[in-house]
Amino acid sequence: MRAEDVRRFRDETPGCAEVIHFNNAGSSLPPAPVTDTVLGYLRDEARQGGYEAADAAADRISAAYTSTARLLGAADDDIAFTDSATRSWQAVFYALRLGPGDRILTCRSEYASNAIAYLQSGADVEVVDDDENGQVDVADLARRIDDRVKLISMNHVPTHGGLVNPAEEVGAVAGEAGIPFLLDACQAIGQLDLDVTRLRCDALTGTGRKYLRGPRGTGLLYVHPRLRERLEPAMLDLHSATWTSPTTYRVEASAKRFEAWERSQALLLGLGAAVDYALAIGLPAIEERVTALAERLRADLGQVPGVTVHDQGKRRCGIVTFTVEGVPSGQVKQRLGEARINTSVTNRTSAQYDFSSRSLPELVRASVHYYNTDEEIRALVEEVDRLR
Repeated sequence: MRAEDVRRFRDETPGCAEVIHFNNAGSSLPPAPVTDTVLGYLRDEARQGGYEAADAAADRISAAYTSTARLLGAADDDIAFTDSATRSWQAVFYALRLGPGDRILTCRSEYASNAIAYLQSGADVEVVDDDENGQVDVADLARRIDDRVKLISMNHVPTHGGLVNPAEEVGAVAGEAGIPFLLDACQAIGQLDLDVTRLRCDALTGTGRKYLRGPRGTGLLYVHPRLRERLEPAMLDLHSATWTSPTTYRVEASAKRFEAWERSQALLLGLGAAVDYALAIGLPAIEERVTALAERLRADLGQVPGVTVHDQGKRRCGIVTFTVEGVPSGQVKQRLGEARINTSVTNRTSAQYDFSSRSLPELVRASVHYYNTDEEIRALVEEVDRLR
């Protein structure tokens, strides 16, 4: 990615003039085209009426499905939109209707919301071992498969560290065994070059607000026909199904069966604009720059006495987690915030399996994006050094 490109992306991102933003794993700074799209549509609603504005924007709404399908290497009918990554994930998980006697295989770095749903289902949850690099051990996963395993479900990138789980290898194991593979790509989509054919996942979920740089309140869902044709969503309405007679209904054939009638068309169009912005740059270029910036930040933080970087994985991404000896992570975040450097804190309640097994303390999370710069990395490292 050329220096002039980065300058243009920063010029198109008003927030870059206000803060140093290393909280992209929480919510990225949106580019101006995304914000303009949302505001422009809201003005259309105010002038025309909500239903009328939606009718006028029908082609643009349809195009958002096409762009998202292109982003993931999928077909338009495989894509649904929701209000969050969690809602997307829940739409598939609860449609599986798992219960006592069923087994779910997941990873040690699994996210809290997913683990809570596993427990609520009553199914047996088994956490697959990590390998020597701290990522899910694919060989251990394969050894655990039997007739009772009804789901393989894991994150591609965890919320609390930079590792990238070997999702393609997991997909190969799941495909060979004929077991549904649900991939949580909430932290991966927008920073990694994803292709659902290569991943061999049956369903993939993501959000708009993180690395895609879209608006909050947006989620996306990919569901392969081989899975969705056998699932009836736990909740239906007149958008996801058709009332065909007083006593019958027909479920929508496409992934829209997992959507609901009421939603913000403004936010959906904003998500579409964010996807188009990422596609115009190219996900391979984004992944290359994000990965390089994160490795630079890890290396520089590792040179500061008393700082420990906690990221694992043979392959790592844009999330960097660290601690400062003698300084609580919440205080580190606060002090960085006073210097107008945005970070976040991640703790045990977000990832009980991994925090418990590794005895991790609260971690500072600094997540880079392609619009960040070497100068911003130096500013963060210098502030951390002052904290000691």
